[in-house]
Amino acid sequence: MRWIFVSDPSGLPADAESWLRRDPIRNTVPLTVLHQIAHHNLWRDNLLLGSLVDDGRVRGVVVHTPPHHLVLGDIPPESVPALASALAGRDLPGVNGPLPLVEAFTRSYGRAVASRMAMRLYGLRAPAEPGAEGSPRRAGPGDLDLVTRWFAAFLAESLPGEAGDPAGQARVRVGLGEVTLWEAGGGPVAMAAASTPVAGMSRVGHVYTPPEFRRRGYGAAVTHAVTLAALAAGAEDVVLFTDLANPTSNSIYQAIGYAPVADYATDAYAPR
Repeated sequence: MRWIFVSDPSGLPADAESWLRRDPIRNTVPLTVLHQIAHHNLWRDNLLLGSLVDDGRVRGVVVHTPPHHLVLGDIPPESVPALASALAGRDLPGVNGPLPLVEAFTRSYGRAVASRMAMRLYGLRAPAEPGAEGSPRRAGPGDLDLVTRWFAAFLAESLPGEAGDPAGQARVRVGLGEVTLWEAGGGPVAMAAASTPVAGMSRVGHVYTPPEFRRRGYGAAVTHAVTLAALAAGAEDVVLFTDLANPTSNSIYQAIGYAPVADYATDAYAPR
């Protein structure tokens, strides 16, 4: 087995995306990121795409879209040391993926960990209405400034150091109809997004409620609403990640029909 790297999706082996699609739930992040790169021109600056090739067939895929962390697909554990060695010269800010793979990569990469976020991947079992004042609507062009501000706030709060381009993300995702707003009291009070289904999978993210509107059930309500929107768009599997340090969000997502799938993690490295 050997790792090969390219800077453009067109240079990937023909079966790289097929490998990701074989398990779209556990490969949710690299699969959706690769789709955004290829179809919506996001994340292309200093892009790195890695494929693990064995006897002419792809056995794993990783993606790095600076300034974000390296994203590991559900790659073979025995391939991790060679991956870390191959990327030794690339100044990675961190790594994200299934917990055992993240732990193995960090050990092999040899960088000090500034912080670790323990996460859990959840999959939808049966959606359950949470009940909250208000109603949902799809965000439109007139909401772009608001969505951009809320994307930036979400990233600063949930993924510090990985802000990237919230304006570009908001523009693309609003244009695709992926963002749902919850309105109560005459205006938007919460937001969530669900990726356009790829291989029958959609991932909920950017769930954000401004501090002044929290503890009123709006986050659960907008998550339920965007989940239904993803199903209506053709998703067969809807997934989301939670921060295990936040027991409230973990219990809320289970209450609206999500169940644990696997543990993931993000290691942020200390500066060199």
